[in-house]
Amino acid sequence: MTTPTPPATTTLEVVEDDASAPQTPLAASGDDESLSPGKLAWRRFKRDRTGLISAGVVLFFFVIALAAPLIAKVYGKDPYTTYASAHPELLDAFSYPAGANGGMSSEFWFGIEPQLGRDVFTFLLYAIRNSLGIAVAASILTMAVGVVVGVTAGYLGGKTDYLVGRVIDILLSIPSTLFFIAFMPVAYGLFIADDDNIPTSLRAVALIVVLSAFGWASIARLLRGQVLGLREREFIEAAKVTGASPMRIVFKELLPNLWTPIIVQATLLLPLFVTSEAGLAFLGVGMIDPTPDWGVMIGRGAQFYNQDFTFLLFPGLSMVIFVLAFNLLGDSARDALDPKSKR
Repeated sequence: MTTPTPPATTTLEVVEDDASAPQTPLAASGDDESLSPGKLAWRRFKRDRTGLISAGVVLFFFVIALAAPLIAKVYGKDPYTTYASAHPELLDAFSYPAGANGGMSSEFWFGIEPQLGRDVFTFLLYAIRNSLGIAVAASILTMAVGVVVGVTAGYLGGKTDYLVGRVIDILLSIPSTLFFIAFMPVAYGLFIADDDNIPTSLRAVALIVVLSAFGWASIARLLRGQVLGLREREFIEAAKVTGASPMRIVFKELLPNLWTPIIVQATLLLPLFVTSEAGLAFLGVGMIDPTPDWGVMIGRGAQFYNQDFTFLLFPGLSMVIFVLAFNLLGDSARDALDPKSKR
């Protein structure tokens, strides 16, 4: 009777390699599961090249908006001085830039404005600063009102939900552009007599208030629907059973589950307000000349585009680039926060 021979060493090595092969993906999966939702969203966002490029473009616009006074100081010019008054040779006999491409040169990088002879580069810097400032302030106020109203109506329900729902229906049925045009003089008239000049600060505040007053309804309706679904979930019922106050339930249980729609709606709201504010300035009911503004520049450029297209090109192209980049950033943020919704 012979004793059995032990298995070959090579066979044992093959078995060990096969058994250890699937350990790497399991470990990676475990790492993903240990990450917070915010870190997972950031990891997905970093893989989106379009989102990263769009974020860089948006960040560039905000940086030059914040640094506009410093850039203008280093550049040596401001957006209000009519340089053609001291140097008539900058304009021709018809008050158009004497040089080629709108008078672009080493002294005036983007040329000079027809008739008045202001520097286009610094005017554009301050126009971006003012337009983005108004749009950001209006977006923050709109989101704050929309979140408070939507969450309150959804959580309380009953008559409160019914009344808020009817108010939202009325606001959403109003053609906002026409009411923007109609309400701006009314908003000014509440503080200034008809024959007085309207201060720039009052125009900015009125724009922010009017844009927010007509913009919060869609945000509130979306969040109301989200809260109606969340308040019946088990973790909300458990919080009520433990004696948690309504404020604690809203801030500790509901809001953490609403950050995704809030962030996505904010990224879509700001470019909408940028174009709305520029449109009101173009129509003459928002910011007006000589205050630098995207809409003011486009409105002025539209008067001279046949003779000097350059003055219209810079503000129009910059606004299109910003709005497009922010919309793409909003799409990327939505995909990162909610991977089930793909473009």
